[in-house]
Formats: sequence, structure tokens, C-alpha cells
Amino acid sequence: MLPRAAAPLPAALAAALAAGTARAHAPDTYGLGARGAAMGGALVADATDFSAGYYNPAGLAGATGLGLSIGYAYASNHLRANGRDSGVRDVHGISGGLVAPGEVLGVPFAFGLATFLPDDGLSRIKAIRQETPRWELYDDRLSVLYLAASIAVRPLPFLEIGGGVAFLASTRGRFSVTGRADALSPYDSALRHEVDADLTSIRTPQLGARVRAGDLGFVGVAYRGEAKLPLSIDARLDGVVDFAGIEVPLLYELESRTVDAFLPRQVVVGASFQRVEGLRVNVDVTWVDWSSYESPVARTRAHLEAAPPPELPLDLPDDPRPTSVVPLRFADRLVPRLGVEYVVPVAGGLRAAGQRAGRRAVELPLRAGYVYERSPVPPQRGVTNYIDADRHTFSLGAGVVLNRPLEELPGSLRIDAHGQLSVLPEVVVEKDNPADFVGDYRVDGSMVSLGATVTAAF
Repeated sequence: MLPRAAAPLPAALAAALAAGTARAHAPDTYGLGARGAAMGGALVADATDFSAGYYNPAGLAGATGLGLSIGYAYASNHLRANGRDSGVRDVHGISGGLVAPGEVLGVPFAFGLATFLPDDGLSRIKAIRQETPRWELYDDRLSVLYLAASIAVRPLPFLEIGGGVAFLASTRGRFSVTGRADALSPYDSALRHEVDADLTSIRTPQLGARVRAGDLGFVGVAYRGEAKLPLSIDARLDGVVDFAGIEVPLLYELESRTVDAFLPRQVVVGASFQRVEGLRVNVDVTWVDWSSYESPVARTRAHLEAAPPPELPLDLPDDPRPTSVVPLRFADRLVPRLGVEYVVPVAGGLRAAGQRAGRRAVELPLRAGYVYERSPVPPQRGVTNYIDADRHTFSLGAGVVLNRPLEELPGSLRIDAHGQLSVLPEVVVEKDNPADFVGDYRVDGSMVSLGATVTAAF
């Protein structure tokens, strides 16, 4: 049999690298910016600030001046299994960006940046077996850096076209242990550890168009490409195990390949009705390609070699068989979104704000939104336990707009805040096998998000 001092080392490595948790990112879950979050993300036809870099890059061409935005959001997750908290982490981070409009050969043009930066790390790895119950679409899903760079043009007075590239952060790592391990006196061991990890960028396309529908408002369409964040980890243990004066050269190698995060393709179609002065009613429908979702379970290869002396009988175990990954069979979904905004002129005379004329000095936008996301996860009657439930999201928001508050700020200063409540009704999971290790269980939960964004338009 393998000496006891050596056996835990490969086992520990295998356990640590067994699987990753797939997830998306914060804009896809809660929205980007306080205005978008307050309106349920229904902005494919009505985003002209930095958030257009996510919702629809074509909307950047509708910006009336240089805009700089920065904000913060905090989401508190309360997701439960059998009445007990599942330990899904709270998520929080900084969002922001800029819009820089201009003209190229007489054609209106705009460049934009949009980002969400989690403030508790740029990437996170969590090892969970496919048999272990976990909230697949929410567990740690926001711990991913998001950055989008976009451009837009208005070739015709009624048409805006835009495109860009979104960047997500992926992880690669290598772990190595060499030296001599003393099985009977661990403190006398002489081991060298080497860890090498780095973040790499994954790029995905984003395209969009926006058309003015006369006095009615705008119609928009956007495409967001699929993004996979591969996680590659290599581990190597190469050394000597000393057991009561008997030295055994030992080599253990482990390779782990998995998808640490997955963002499915999306196509969004929507309209923004703006016929009534100060009132906007936005309706979006998003097709999400959940059927392409890839399992987060790691594909591993492990190999163990030892060269014991002739006087020490050693029976090495066979290399472990690869993990049998059960197909997910997620289903595509249509996600409806509704957002309403009404701007109340509060005080002050009419002022020209940037390229906009006739705005009150102080305005108060009021917003509300609703989203229904049907779960794409099929009933978990077999060995897998990917927890999910339908999600109803209700949102409210308000802001203060100061038009031309200073000579140095000829546009406007806008402060927006939002609150979101997501309700996930109870789902009862019943196993086909009465002897299933996990057994039947019920899940439900809620998610609360708060945030604010400050925008200066010049």
C-alpha cells in the first residue's frame, strides 16, 4: 500500500481541483448602472449613457455630450435548501464608464467604455461535485471582471448602429511541490512549493441597432455573443517520501480542465415608447441560449508513479477513471422585461443642458421595472443537483437631475439610485431513486440589490 504520508497529498490536490462553479456576471444578473437596474434592464432601445455598452452599443450614438459615470451596487442573496441558507455569497462591486460622442466625416460617432469591477477579487474558484446541491446560476456567479469597449455611428437620421467587444477574466494556474517528506517527522520535511496563477482575457462580440419610430420612440435589437471562461490547473508532486529510513521516490501529476464561467448567447428585441413628454415605457424580450450551457464539472487526468526499493512491497493504485459528466440538458428561454420612467420637472426655469434645450433646472426621474426569468434547469431527478427556480424581479428607482448646474458643467449632473427584490418561489425536488445519497429536498430564496450611480454629462 502507499505510505500514509504520501497518500493525502494527491487526494488533497484532487479534491481541491475536482470542479469549478459555472457562472455569468453582474450586468447579466442585476443590470448595469442604477437606471438600468431600476427599469428591469429593459433598455435595449433606451440606453444612451455608459450602460449602452452592455444593453445595446448602438445607443451610444444617441449621447448628446461627453459623459462620465461611476456607481456602486450591493446584492444580498438569501437562497435556501430545506429551509437552511445555502451560503451563496453576497456580491458587490463598482460599475462605471464613459461616452465620448463626436463626428467623423460629418457622420455622428461615439465611443464608449462600460465595466463592472467586483471589489472582493477578480476571479474565484469553488470546487463542488456535480452530486452536491448548489445554486448553479447564482453561486459566486458575479465574481468576474466585466469590461466592454464599443463604438456606434448614426449613418441616417433615424438609424444607429453599434458594436463592441466584451472582456471577461479567466484563470490559469500551476501548482508544484518538490523535495523530501518525512512520514514520521513531518516538521523535518524539506518541501518546496511553487504556485503560478494568472488572469487571461476572453473576448466576446456585442452588436446592436436602434431605429427611431417617429414620435412613438425607438425600436432596438442587440446580440451578445457566447463567452466561456476556461479554468486550467496543473499540479505536480515530485519528491521523496522517507518512511523510517526507507526512501521512496514519488511522482504525481494532475491536470484539470473545466469551464469556470459560461455566458450564453442572447438576442434582445425591444421598444421604448416616448410619445408622452417625460414618460418612457420600455418592453424587452431576450432569447437566452441556455441549451448550449456547459457543465462546470472538471475533466481530470491523474497519474501516480513510485520507485520503492526491492525490500518494500508497494501496490500502486490504478490511475483514477475520468469523471463521468452527466449532460445538463438546459432549455432555451424567453425573458420578458418591463421598465417605466417618468421625469417630474421639480423646480427652476428652462435651461439648455448640453445639446438639449428646454429642461427644468431640477428634475426628478421615477422608475420601476419587472422581470420574469423562467428557470432553464430541468427537474433534478437523477444524480445531479443543479438547484434553480423561476425568478420574479421587482425594481424601483429614483434620481435627481441638475441641468447646467455650473458653467463648467454645461450638460447635467445626475444622481440615480435603485432597489431590487428578486423572489424565487419554492421548488420541490423529488429523486427517482429512493436510495439517492442526497434525497428529496425543497429550495426557495430571495435576492435584494441596492445601488447608486453618479453621471456627469458635459
